[in-house]
Amino acid sequence: MAGTARILPAAAAALLLLLCIAGGARAANVTYDHRALVIDGVRRVLVSGSIHYPRSTPDMWPGLIQKAKDGGLDVIETYVFWDIHEPVRGQYDFEGRKDLAAFVKTVADAGLYVHLRIGPYVCAEWNYGGFPLWLHFIPGIKFRTDNEPFKAEMQRFTAKVVDTMKGAGLYASQGGPIILSQIENEYGNIDSAYGAPGKAYMRWAAGMAVSLDTGVPWVMCQQADAPDPLINTCNGFYCDQFTPNSAAKPKMWTENWSGWFLSFGGAVPYRPVEDLAFAVARFYQRGGTFQNYYMYHGGTNLDRSSGGPFIATSYDYDAPIDEYGLVRQPKWGHLRDVHKAIKLCEPALIATDPSYTSLGPNVEAAVYKVGSVCAAFLANIDGQSDKTVTFNGKMYRLPAWSVSILPDCKNVVLNTAQINSQTTGSEMRYLESSNVASDGSFVTPELAVSDWSYAIEPVGITKDNALTKAGLMEQINTTADASDFLWYSTSITVKGDEPYLNGSQSNLAVNSLGHVLQVYINGKIAGSAQGSASSSLISWQKPIELVPGKNKIDLLSATVGLSNYGAFFDLVGAGITGPVKLSGLNGALDLSSAEWTYQRRRFAPI
Repeated sequence: MAGTARILPAAAAALLLLLCIAGGARAANVTYDHRALVIDGVRRVLVSGSIHYPRSTPDMWPGLIQKAKDGGLDVIETYVFWDIHEPVRGQYDFEGRKDLAAFVKTVADAGLYVHLRIGPYVCAEWNYGGFPLWLHFIPGIKFRTDNEPFKAEMQRFTAKVVDTMKGAGLYASQGGPIILSQIENEYGNIDSAYGAPGKAYMRWAAGMAVSLDTGVPWVMCQQADAPDPLINTCNGFYCDQFTPNSAAKPKMWTENWSGWFLSFGGAVPYRPVEDLAFAVARFYQRGGTFQNYYMYHGGTNLDRSSGGPFIATSYDYDAPIDEYGLVRQPKWGHLRDVHKAIKLCEPALIATDPSYTSLGPNVEAAVYKVGSVCAAFLANIDGQSDKTVTFNGKMYRLPAWSVSILPDCKNVVLNTAQINSQTTGSEMRYLESSNVASDGSFVTPELAVSDWSYAIEPVGITKDNALTKAGLMEQINTTADASDFLWYSTSITVKGDEPYLNGSQSNLAVNSLGHVLQVYINGKIAGSAQGSASSSLISWQKPIELVPGKNKIDLLSATVGLSNYGAFFDLVGAGITGPVKLSGLNGALDLSSAEWTYQRRRFAPI
């Protein structure tokens, strides 16, 4: 897909962007060379940001995308989430906030490009990495390796997405906004665990993607050996030192982490904008021409989409646009200023490769110069000390851990450590329903909430959909992720001469793969426990009260998002796998192999 670029001024490139995208008037030819993506013969310096369509509502999309455009973005990136589009094999859903085509069209209406990361494994801190759980039950299947059942399903869904986009005329080759697609996702981080079959699978995935004939380049992120013509790209907090695997491919950054995801019980992640801006400027300084913020707007893990375990409902990610669609200052404003400065350098960046000069310890100058066109970046990569340097006969002060951008090789238009944009804050307030008038208007300065509804769930097994079996069953294989909850119920009979009647204590010990456990004895709560984001395992042990005769033991196990990352993550289990032991009677009793009755429960509101 490499091509020869015809270098045009940035203003002309912007005009072409408007003509090509607004209204989808004509097809665009998207290729690449060693410097950049090439759109209709023009090399482009592109700034991208991730906004995942199902993590916000369709009503929010236009505003989010406009804020991204106002912030200086050229491209919107999104994953495609297999599980929400095919919840039952062969039954597709592209409605509401799952309407991928509508989202892409909304981006096009704003005059921006799209990078469509199909995966279909996405990680994304999404439940089961975006895979539908029914995939797990296909006979003989092994995920993300050279396995025919898996490859057949992956190709079928990938082709479905591509055909849906083609049917709506959304690829750039059709006059649409999609200029890039991605197959697989960060497989290079874990492919060694799959050995030779993993490498064979990776090569197959690349060939399969190219065969779909989208007319735009494909990328593989974090895949150093991605085969031609796919572009291998970088993910991380810093990618300035990244080098593509071919001199014919551009340097691209598909995930610049603007913050991090939140786990239940964890601290709220935060990445200073000065550091983020430094990373961005360093990337363009060191030859990069495509950079994507992951995330630019994180949004919310709606329904049961959170991965895990223990990934929070909020996917705010400390992004430039917060979870609720408000710009986060000064992050949004400072990055907008960085983008403006980089765009002033675009004529030089697309014209040539950089030359590097050391200006002293931990200080580097990068110069892009062709004839009278010149741009320079001065970087101080010392994290502690400011520096004063001489460049082209002029003195420049560089704060610690910063980059100064000089679009004319003379004048600094921005230093990444110096923030000129406004700073704002937000406050969360509790809502009072009494403050809402009958017409819905506020009657006091206080805010208001709607009423809550709830359902009283019985403890243990009810009559419907129960299963009785000897031994303990793993939860995910039992519920097929149709519910987060599974009851485990058994009973024991205590004779009148048991030692506990003379003051001895009975102890129950329960071991679980996680994620949450509640223990009931004879219908009363006896205790609870939970794992954490770092370890979901539970080991619970407490004294319990038994009575003569029959005693009922009900254990409620709950999942908090299915595993979404790592080699063989799809095989990570949950629930009570034992041992479950009762001690303090006449010795100890292992209940692990006893007869248990199971029932999944949805705990839905009335």
